[in-house]
Amino acid sequence: MEAKKAVKGMNQSITFTIKTKLMRIVDFRSDTVTLPTPAMLQSIVQAPLGDDVFQEDPTVNLLESTVAKQFGKEAALFCASGTQTNQIAIMVHTTPGGEVICHEESHIYKYEGGGIARNSQCSMKLIQGNRGRIAPSLLGPCLNNPKDLHLPLTQLVSVEDTANRGGGSVYTLEDLYAIHSFCQKNHLPLHLDGARIFNALVVNGMQPHVYGELFDSISICLSKGLGAPVGSVLLGTREFINKARRIRKVLGGGMRQAGILAAAGLYALENHVERIPLDHLRANQLANLLEKLPWVREVLPVETNIVVVVLQDASQRDAIQNELLKHGIACIAFGPGMLRFVTHLNIDDSGLEQAISVLKNVTF
Repeated sequence: MEAKKAVKGMNQSITFTIKTKLMRIVDFRSDTVTLPTPAMLQSIVQAPLGDDVFQEDPTVNLLESTVAKQFGKEAALFCASGTQTNQIAIMVHTTPGGEVICHEESHIYKYEGGGIARNSQCSMKLIQGNRGRIAPSLLGPCLNNPKDLHLPLTQLVSVEDTANRGGGSVYTLEDLYAIHSFCQKNHLPLHLDGARIFNALVVNGMQPHVYGELFDSISICLSKGLGAPVGSVLLGTREFINKARRIRKVLGGGMRQAGILAAAGLYALENHVERIPLDHLRANQLANLLEKLPWVREVLPVETNIVVVVLQDASQRDAIQNELLKHGIACIAFGPGMLRFVTHLNIDDSGLEQAISVLKNVTF
């Protein structure tokens, strides 16, 4: 009898596994889960290659010069990830014992493994602001007196646009100019973690070269809103990038025939920027439904492709996440009592319709 029960339980488990595999999962966890399109794969296959450590990979060189020109910068450096480009930039801008000003919810502080302390040996001054954005009026009090020997030297200001923890919020041009002006006045470099910078540009209508004028260095991720499989690009002056290239080598980031990866980034820049508004539209459609559900307390304002849900009962977060996955919807826990949904190029109208249908009918 016990053996029969065990076999029956095993069969049920196998059936569920098979059903799960056959079910289409609409994956809202992140815009990093996208897979290359057939055309992108073809561009990878056809890419001319060389040794990038010798700066001889023509596809990497083309990607770097293309992005640098687009943002009005002198040079660029192709790296493995946005964390790597951020960390390299901070290492170039600072010296050990210095201090970096950033928002308390910023990626460079929360999600890069303590890299600033480990790599740059700098402390951080955390600043508040609405939905992940630095309030320019709060910058002044964060500036340490350089004559006070007890305090670290303030050496860098970093902003994130769009702000991930703010639900994909976008800076206003007025605030960016105010932050830029503060940094100019106090002789501080200004870094942009622009992981989803093209999402921001779609919203505010700014031209890339305007951002290039505001920031001393810019990190751009190709594997988030643009859908490339790997890679980020760091922008700056030629002198800055020369220093960054040396640090990339020290960190083990020198890649050889990296044009295989760079080709996907080039394809994404040429073909996936114009479709970003579709992601924003679908995110808003999803948010409009979510805010009507009984288990949702509120949805943070949606500006781009990120939808952050605050639950009525914070203790139900994991249960709700697991139940949604059973019905083919994958999302991610985003702090106490919060879930995050991100739209991207692998979620089309049919995928959105499937998700909306499930959300309308699932109960907790």
